[in-house]
Amino acid sequence: MDQMEKGTLGQPLPMATTQPERKRTSVMSFLSKVSWKLKFQKRESLKNAFSILAEKARDPNDKKRHMAMRGLGTMACETPDKVRKYKKVVLDLLVHGLYDPVSTEVIHESMKTLTIILGKIQGKSLGSFFVDITLQTRTLLDDENDHLRYSAFILFGQLAAFAGRKWKKFFTSQVKQTQDSLLIHLQDRDPHVATACKTTFRACSPYLKERKENSFQSEEEQRNLKLCRQLVSERAGENAPRDPCPPGVIK
Repeated sequence: MDQMEKGTLGQPLPMATTQPERKRTSVMSFLSKVSWKLKFQKRESLKNAFSILAEKARDPNDKKRHMAMRGLGTMACETPDKVRKYKKVVLDLLVHGLYDPVSTEVIHESMKTLTIILGKIQGKSLGSFFVDITLQTRTLLDDENDHLRYSAFILFGQLAAFAGRKWKKFFTSQVKQTQDSLLIHLQDRDPHVATACKTTFRACSPYLKERKENSFQSEEEQRNLKLCRQLVSERAGENAPRDPCPPGVIK
């Protein structure tokens, strides 16, 4: 064996970059760009950062769409005033993500970010977005994915506080269609979902109150409503749901 061969054998072989590693590198690179935009927003227009996120939010790659939803959540936590300024653009992107036809991760991240942003803007001037968000969120209350169910109950409960006069009739009809889900998931297999359901039921209870004009309710509906309230009372000692916008990095 000559010296060249010995020298070659003595050196570490270059590591091959696998496809998953390249994807992770690409995602980290994208997040670094978003983070850079946040740190140096005085030098760079925040509108440009939104343009980047808007482009990624509609990218064919579901990982990039997922990261875009997360980036919007980061902005909502760190620069809420700026997010309010571009509220319609942000809501449009998040509703688009909420209806993602492929990725449950995109849907989940969209719900978490919507919960944060609705809290920041106090549900003001949602317009028709309120209907779009409510309809899709209600369908996710019975999803097989525990994380999706949890986030859906948190978001649905928040929507109850922001229905206002304009959407009260619409939201009341949605809550009535959700009674069975509320009853079932008070005893959900996931304790976090059960707790979120309990809190959401309390938020929605004003829309379920029996009134004289609602005397046409069937006996079964009335029994279900009473049972829901009884179960909520029994679980009153449980902890409240987790803060959707904890300090630091969004999970």
